[in-house]
Amino acid sequence: MKKAGELSRFARLRQVKYLNNIVEQDHRRIKRLVRPGLGFKSMSTARQIICGYEIFAMIRKGQVKRIPANDMGAQRTLIASLFAIAA
Repeated sequence: MKKAGELSRFARLRQVKYLNNIVEQDHRRIKRLVRPGLGFKSMSTARQIICGYEIFAMIRKGQVKRIPANDMGAQRTLIASLFAIAA
């Protein structure tokens, strides 16, 4: 495929199968949270709930700019402002 130009010449084959599943490993916790709620009424509800799980995971891992992973006060303030609730 590299010779035919279909694949970048910088692409490399990973021999360890688990390295190809980095995204799958990251979502392992999300899958565990979703399993009890498998009775979603509609696709839009399921999408919103799963997006919420993903957002909370990103905040907890420190992937949100200006909010460190260990600053619970800033996380609480962000979540309260996003969902318009009293913190």
